[in-house]
Amino acid sequence: MKRILVVEDNENNLYLFRTIFQKNRYEVIEARDGDAGVELAAKEKPDLILMDIQLPVLDGYKATKKIKTMEETKNIPVTALTSYAMVGDREKALDTGCDGYNEKPINPETFMAEIKKYLAGRIIQNIA
Repeated sequence: MKRILVVEDNENNLYLFRTIFQKNRYEVIEARDGDAGVELAAKEKPDLILMDIQLPVLDGYKATKKIKTMEETKNIPVTALTSYAMVGDREKALDTGCDGYNEKPINPETFMAEIKKYLAGRIIQNIA
């Protein structure tokens, strides 16, 4: 069973991701701040990390940088999740080490197809 680490501090968003992933038979690991996300990534070594950008303790950019510099986690795909869709945000996330970029709110109809690409190893620089 594929395992997905969701680093998200908003309980409603976390519930939505948990529901979508469990419905599609993925194991969900949850962290509510960037620091916990880095720790869980190293401990659990998930197949994919969904990283909110606006997080307490350690923001998603810094958390992703840490994950991508650690030997045991550097090859785990990370896709950014953000409600901030300003010009340059996508590029900043990708420059930080994210393998993809998704704007919130997500479209549940197309979201799983995008996630499956990451899990299949076909990393695609995601369009919003």
